[in-house]
Order: sequence, then C-alpha cells, then structure tokens
Amino acid sequence: MTDFEQQLVALREDLLRYARLQLRNATWAEDAVSDTLLAALAKPQAFEGRSQLKTWLVGILKHKIIDSMRLRKREVVLDGGSEDDGFDPLEHMAFKADGHFAQRPSDWGNPEQDLGSRQFMAVLDACTEKLPSTQGRLFLMREWLELSSDEICKELDLTPTNLYVQLHRARLRLRECLELNWFSSR
Repeated sequence: MTDFEQQLVALREDLLRYARLQLRNATWAEDAVSDTLLAALAKPQAFEGRSQLKTWLVGILKHKIIDSMRLRKREVVLDGGSEDDGFDPLEHMAFKADGHFAQRPSDWGNPEQDLGSRQFMAVLDACTEKLPSTQGRLFLMREWLELSSDEICKELDLTPTNLYVQLHRARLRLRECLELNWFSSR
C-alpha cells in the first residue's frame, strides 16, 4: 500500500462521519465516501498539494453528497414519526411573546478559538446529529456544503420561507445544545 493510499484510509472515518451527518443514512454515506475515495485513487495526480489532503477529499465528498441527494431527493425515508408539525417547543421556551430572549444567552467567549478545538468539533457534531433530520440536512446543506438558499429551495422543492424557518429552528437547537454541552462546562 502506497503512502497516498494509507493517508486515504486514515481519513476515511472522518469523511464517513461528515457524510452520515449530511445524508442521515449510513448506506448512502458509505456510498458517497467510497465514490470519493475511488475518485481520489483514480486520479491521485489531481491532488497538487496546494491544500491538505483532507480538504481536497472533503471538496470531492461535497460533490458526491450533492449528487447522492439529487439522486435520492424523491425517495421517502421512514424514520418513525413526523418532526415538522409547525410547532417547535424550543422556540417558545427561548423567546418571550415580544420576540426577545426569555433568558439572556450565556457568554460564549471566543467562538473562533473554539472552532480549532477537536473537543468542540466533537460536541458540535453530536449536537448536529441530534437535530431532527430535516433541520440537520438543511443546516448542513447551507453551512457545510455552502449551497445558496436558492439552490437548496430548488433542490428540495421548498419555499424560501420554509427554509428560513427550518434553519432558524436548527440554529436555536444547536445554540441550546452547545450552551448545555460546551459553553456551560468550561
């Protein structure tokens, strides 16, 4: 096994974790990662060393995930219940009737510094996995895959209003989870 192949094997688990977060299906995630690694192995000369290998692979993986989502956008996934009935209790607990926070958010210190922490990233990944599947998928499409709102709406046949509501709810849940599991424990 070459050094390049060993590096790919070492990064496989990280890629798989990202794909699972986005696709919410272990089989689809495995397929996307396998396609990514096969693409890298087919053209190793395409990696010119201008970035880290992981960054290059994540770029390929993003395209494979988008392809997978397009392929499966009409498939129905049964996960045991409806998560979007239009009512989010977290939203009602977090805000007063006048729209102000019910409780002032805690001081997060220096969030940019936390982004460099492996422990923080593990907590963020865990919080993202706890999101309802639709909210998690939309949040990751917007923030991780960096798709525009128009692209997401077109891809998933959503109205912009519905997208913004779902992203708002996802961010509220992530904030709550991070405050409980990261910022309050420091």
